[in-house]
Parts: sequence; structure tokens; C-alpha cells
Amino acid sequence: MNRREYLQVTASAALASPALAQTAPWQPQTLDAHQNETVIALTDLIIPSTGTPGAKAAQVNRYIDLLLHDGPLGERDRFLEGLSFLDAYSIRKHGEPFVRCAAPRQTAILEAFDRNESPDVAPGHRFFRMAKQLTSRIYYSTEIGYRELNKGGRVPSTFGCRHAEHKGSA
Repeated sequence: MNRREYLQVTASAALASPALAQTAPWQPQTLDAHQNETVIALTDLIIPSTGTPGAKAAQVNRYIDLLLHDGPLGERDRFLEGLSFLDAYSIRKHGEPFVRCAAPRQTAILEAFDRNESPDVAPGHRFFRMAKQLTSRIYYSTEIGYRELNKGGRVPSTFGCRHAEHKGSA
């Protein structure tokens, strides 16, 4: 997926947020129930709730499902293969799927993927990079993420030049 396609799909997801809130009950279009649970657990580890709402509260899983449904087939396949690899690795190492592991084991798996120190985790490394990118882009495109970005006035009221000689030309 090139950057333009990604931004178009991301913008579509952001505009769809009121529609997502009105549909009851929400059902994934691409992910099955287990995959959706895994995505919720994964994204919540990437952007956890701390003093602020995390990826789970922002319903990042729903937007990922929408992107997978409406985006390029190749990206969908890569993401779903990555989810499968995550579970297979977790079962091999801990005897249960990722979503059923305790949080410290989930974190250890993701840290192993992030370090990418052995060939048996290379597919996990690629998937984890993809998952982190999707999670952060989607999270900060939601109302919750935007509020977090702007917390304490971190986003300036204007991006225009503040030099006296340039005022009025911005």
C-alpha cells in the first residue's frame, strides 16, 4: 500500500467513526472473533491505558478491521499471516495462543519480535513493525488520540510564522 492509499483509507476510517459508534453490535468484517481478540490485546500492549485511554478504549481494532477490509488485499494478507505467526510462535513457546497468555508472556513475545535476534522471529519482527505502525497511526487519528496529542496545549494554535515581519502573511 503506498502512502496515498494508506492516507485515503485512514481518512475514511476516521470519517467512519460516527458510523462505528452507531452500529450495535459491531462485528468485524475481516477478522474472526479470535483474531479480533488478539488485535485488541496486541494494540493495547502497543498503546496501553495509563493515565490516559489506550488503543483498546480508542477501538483501534475496529479501524484495523476496516482498513483490512477496504485496503489492498496484499496488506490484508500480510497482516493476517502475521497474526497467524504470532499465535503459532506463542503456542510453540508457551503452549497457548497469544491472547490467552498472561501479560508478561505477551510482552516477552513482542520484545523478542522487536529485538529480531534469531531467524525464527523474523516474520514476527516484520508483523510487529506493521502492527505498531497501524496502531499508532490509527490511534492518533481517533478523537481519543487527537485529544492526547493536544493535551496541555502541545499542539500549537497556529503553525504560522510568529516573526513580526511575517505576521499577516500566514
